[in-house]
Amino acid sequence: MANLSKEVIQRNYSIINEQIAAAAQKSGRTGENVRIMAVTKAFPLSFVDLSIQAGIRLFGENRVLEADQKYSHLLKKVELHLIGHLQRNKARRAAALFHCVESIDKLETAEALNKYAESEERKIDILIQINTSMEENKCGYTDPDTIYRDMEQIMGLEQLRVTGLMTIAVFTKDESKVRSCFSSLRKLFTKLEKRFAPPDFSILSMGMSNDYTVAVEEGANLVRIGTALYGIGRGYNA
Repeated sequence: MANLSKEVIQRNYSIINEQIAAAAQKSGRTGENVRIMAVTKAFPLSFVDLSIQAGIRLFGENRVLEADQKYSHLLKKVELHLIGHLQRNKARRAAALFHCVESIDKLETAEALNKYAESEERKIDILIQINTSMEENKCGYTDPDTIYRDMEQIMGLEQLRVTGLMTIAVFTKDESKVRSCFSSLRKLFTKLEKRFAPPDFSILSMGMSNDYTVAVEEGANLVRIGTALYGIGRGYNA
């Protein structure tokens, strides 16, 4: 950690951008519209400060309390997303902290967030989290009928904007399994867009440090990067 600097972050960010551009080209796109989120879960505030100095403004955190401790004084400087599971008893604080909650996986959670967003007089972007790997230890919708049923009701919540979908792929060296998770999300995105036509529906948040190039090849336009950006923590898989 002692060797981390603004320059190291800028160099890593540049490398990630180059790899994103190459991956996007494979799918007939450019990398210009792919946003890189700096994931700072479990990293100290000093990493956030260095990232801001390096020009980064989009950040992701997994837990509401940790995000509150790091970012409550920075909300006018950054765009902060919640990428971890949101418990309903944390919805009040989440409504005041986050620009976007990427992990909505229950109607009841969306309703709680909407209620507190109304009291905060805020509109909050949300993504619907889909468990494309079907792993029991992951959050997210798995049943298509439930997704369609809840999507219709969530779209009616006035303080929330449904802006896209999010998933976490299976953690494996088998690229075909990883790719399948991402292609499944892209296909579901197309179906939901056609069926509901949400006005702000545009985001496919998928891909982390170990698989973001595959995610971009499959259509991701938001990737969540921790290790590859900060160059440390091999056991850390964001």
